[in-house]
Amino acid sequence: MGISQRLASAGESIATIRAVARTGLLNPMRPDRFVRMAKGARLWGTSAAAPVAMSAARHPRRIAIIDAAGSVDWATLDGRTNALANALAGRGLGGGDVVGILCRNHRGFVEALVAAAKLGADVVLLNTGFAAPQLAEVVEREGVTALVHDASFDAVVDDAGLGAEMPRFVAWTMGPAASSSTTAPSFDDLAATASTQVPPKPSSTGEVTILSSGTTGTPKGARRSSATEKEGGGDGLASQLGVLTRVPLRCGDPTLVSAPLFHTWGLSGLLTAALMSSPVVLRERFDATDAVAAIDEHRVGTFIAVPVMLQRILELGDEVRAAHDLSTLHVVFLSGSALPGELATRWMDATGDNLYNLYGSTEVAAVTLASPDDLRASPHTAGPMLPGIDVRLLGDDDREVTPGEPGRIFVRSGMVFDGYTGGGSKPVVDGYMGTGDVGRFGDAARLYVEGREDDMVISGGENVVPQEVEDVLLQHTDVVDAAVVGVPDEAFGQRLVAYVVAASGAHPDPDVLRAWVRENLANYKVPRDVVLLDRLPRNPTGKVLPRNLVSGTSDAPAED
Repeated sequence: MGISQRLASAGESIATIRAVARTGLLNPMRPDRFVRMAKGARLWGTSAAAPVAMSAARHPRRIAIIDAAGSVDWATLDGRTNALANALAGRGLGGGDVVGILCRNHRGFVEALVAAAKLGADVVLLNTGFAAPQLAEVVEREGVTALVHDASFDAVVDDAGLGAEMPRFVAWTMGPAASSSTTAPSFDDLAATASTQVPPKPSSTGEVTILSSGTTGTPKGARRSSATEKEGGGDGLASQLGVLTRVPLRCGDPTLVSAPLFHTWGLSGLLTAALMSSPVVLRERFDATDAVAAIDEHRVGTFIAVPVMLQRILELGDEVRAAHDLSTLHVVFLSGSALPGELATRWMDATGDNLYNLYGSTEVAAVTLASPDDLRASPHTAGPMLPGIDVRLLGDDDREVTPGEPGRIFVRSGMVFDGYTGGGSKPVVDGYMGTGDVGRFGDAARLYVEGREDDMVISGGENVVPQEVEDVLLQHTDVVDAAVVGVPDEAFGQRLVAYVVAASGAHPDPDVLRAWVRENLANYKVPRDVVLLDRLPRNPTGKVLPRNLVSGTSDAPAED
């Protein structure tokens, strides 16, 4: 390494230390609490149990979780997960078992995740939008040996036919519970009869499997090694800490996590908040009115969300938002899907320059991060690369494209996953893993993600990126949501169909919308058909489901 490289590396290290210090993580503490924190870190390593135990040692009576059941502090949460781990161990569960978690956003999810970590069991996070056949398929493929679920999923679990021999436990009994034949014990039953003593250290750290979004088929299981550095890759820890150099997160800051906890983004928000001993506000389902009320009531400083959630909040109108104080928000952290239209600008004009947009995936983790300054300069950018990350844009011949030209996005870092649990992986070229997205680099080394490789529509021999057409449609005042897909066409191979959600009180004419696109884009990018819908079908992480658009069916929306 040359002198200039060493100086640059040292500069990055100093910036990272200063950023971590600004969060409050390095603030002085009582010696006895420091000793207990160190013990918790040593005992639970890199698992989800570590930040909970460390927060319980440092801030035992600070609120940990606020949900529909009330609030619980870090010490109580740590003790209860000890009891649950001991109770589950008494029923034969431990290292080598695979615990499936089918829970919405509430303390039951957190308890299940942490208790499993204290057992050394592997965890599979299950999509709460699953129908019974999907649930059965994923449970079998991932080798799930025990299931933790909400009471409201009783009927789905019953219909999945998982067999009477599979242990089931109910983590959450609030809300509407469907009729069921299950006699599964609840977490309250388990915790009431078990010791809160710290369980023995497991022989190995359990792994967490997160499912892909499944927008084009059955979700795949992605498991990432707990190691922070891979041979030939960058430093994974550097990219994680690099987020702190660009996002002003604060220890103890109330954090509303609305992104689903079973998804990478929601889980990351939860674990980051736990590491910072921040109260975590959770709601089972996202509702825009409830979200702004929660931000006001709990003085939320950090909001972990997906883009469609901001769209829903903006749709409430100025009068509804003005009824709630949102001035405490200093970090609105987004990921999960591309920012549509001028959403970034509209949000910051309404609430202040608090928006941070992270681009990554379940398979490659965090890649780039756009700050408010980046988004003000260009609302569609995914931002510059994070420290420890290298990105290449490759053509179909696997060679780098000309600067400024679009290409397939390939990433090298220390945080890429180890392959799908059912076999297979993402393509790898010279140590760089493909994300499945197409993008280009613009000014200030900012990355622009233009869509999925498999979303590309070839109509009459011309390549069309649907997101470009969607962004133009969203600039029309009569449109609040839009999705563009390609469907088979005898004459052109494929033709474009636009599915549009009208703004409140608007009745857009399809011909007018087609003319609007023609005014802004080339003729071959104009949709042949425009279909008006009340709402686009989305999965719980906010991504549009193209197969449901074309088939005319719908899945649970992001708010559900």
